[in-house]
Amino acid sequence: MSKERLYLYDTTLRDGQQTQGVQFSTTEKHQISEALDALGIDYIEGGWPGANPTDSEFFDNPPKTKAVLTAFGMTKRVGMSAENDDVLSAVLNAKTPAVCLVGKSHDFHVETALGITLDENLENIEKSVAHIVAQGREAMFDAEHFFDGFKANPDYALTAAKTAYDAGARWVVLCDTNGGALPSEVATATKALIEKGVPGDHIGIHTHNDTEHAVANSLAAVDAGARQIQGTLNGLGERCGNANLTTLIPMIALKEPYASLYETGITAKTLEGMTRISRMLDDILNRVPAKQSAFVGASAFAHKAGLHASAILKDPTTYEHVDPSKVGNDRIIPMSNQAGQSNLRRRLAEAGIEVEKGDPALARILERIKAKESQGYSFDTAQSSFELLARDELGQLPSFFEVKRYKVTVERRKNKRDQMVSLSEAVVVVKVGGEKKLSVSESMDETGSDRGPVNALSKALVKDLGPYQHAIDDIHLVDFKVRITQGGTEAVTRVIIDSEDSTGRRWSTVGVSANIVDASFEALEDAIVWKLLRDNVTPV
Repeated sequence: MSKERLYLYDTTLRDGQQTQGVQFSTTEKHQISEALDALGIDYIEGGWPGANPTDSEFFDNPPKTKAVLTAFGMTKRVGMSAENDDVLSAVLNAKTPAVCLVGKSHDFHVETALGITLDENLENIEKSVAHIVAQGREAMFDAEHFFDGFKANPDYALTAAKTAYDAGARWVVLCDTNGGALPSEVATATKALIEKGVPGDHIGIHTHNDTEHAVANSLAAVDAGARQIQGTLNGLGERCGNANLTTLIPMIALKEPYASLYETGITAKTLEGMTRISRMLDDILNRVPAKQSAFVGASAFAHKAGLHASAILKDPTTYEHVDPSKVGNDRIIPMSNQAGQSNLRRRLAEAGIEVEKGDPALARILERIKAKESQGYSFDTAQSSFELLARDELGQLPSFFEVKRYKVTVERRKNKRDQMVSLSEAVVVVKVGGEKKLSVSESMDETGSDRGPVNALSKALVKDLGPYQHAIDDIHLVDFKVRITQGGTEAVTRVIIDSEDSTGRRWSTVGVSANIVDASFEALEDAIVWKLLRDNVTPV
């Protein structure tokens, strides 16, 4: 049986940019476009030409993509012809193959927000869509507030959508603009539009996540007959976000009945880049990836309970709904004081450490873990520090270098503009192969901003490790988390550091101390040792 085609439409660069605190540069828009195109997205919505300088610059120098680049705008205004509306003209002047126009489909918004008659709104839709088609462009109509409009006045909402289709729209996109619809409501309204005369292969769905139903609502529309899905990477979008494509795409590609019924531009090979693309976007936004994200989160395939880990060791399908490698993710068996020997052996095996069942070393490692966690350590989210602990107990941890001393100072002083600023300076002395090396670094970045004492310490530690330098030059800190594990004057600080290298590999290390600098240094040192170990660097 041949599969039906589903079309994927990404609006990260436009609707995703409505997220509070998100503003893409033109360079970043190009980077995201290239990643989406490599993934196999059908349509990439680049923004609203003329709405801001960045969007205008993007369309002046558009990326070359196999995906259909789409400009976003709105239907013409009352009292103007489609040919003479300057806002509509700016969208067409972007010269994209496709144009998506938003228009009203809820009678309340037509009469209250726009202050025009229902018939005038229908004329705006008809004339605008017809004008786009006459220019040889693929026309799409975003029916704003469609599901609210369908509940309030179903005949008008359906008529507005049908008007766009009759005027030549390739896609009529049903928008849950307020994000309040439920799957059953989406299915009912989508079926009603098909019965009205708009074929399902001309209907799209655009949902928001205000009730955590954006993905479910998108699938409900597909079940009802819609054949285009709009969404954003990592669910970016205004308020609670849009439908998350990093969830929807694996759902369609891997889960039944969708995998058997539909095909998209996504292949098994490109799907393996899903996790990387998700984390790339977080890197651009300087955000920490959400660990609990479906499919692509760091915890999506983490198995902590001993019973689960034992079963996973026998057959991963016992506690995994899909193979993590299909989306480019990894299986993790976290270590904690809840762990049993099944967890431990599995985690050791993944680290390339083979220990026979019943080996006394297993009990010793578990005891060290429990003792450490009683002091405030957490190996649940610091897998690399766990591995170093285990190798140390097994006598498999080489000595790469020895830290002789370190010092951090923080100074407040006036700059040239007579402003008080902070400056941190770190000194680290290490012994490598019998030779002492002293490194000094400041926390000031290229913009003149102080990045703090931990930054200075990190820079000093990796500045000169002699024969190991080639292996650590590509390390950079991705995230730095601090937790106070006890209150009052007996407070203990736990620091978790996430590091990454040029291959995209990430690892987490932990340090604990009453002093945040000491805790940070311990985690930093572990990060370097783990990197040297994993890169098979020979100790001098």
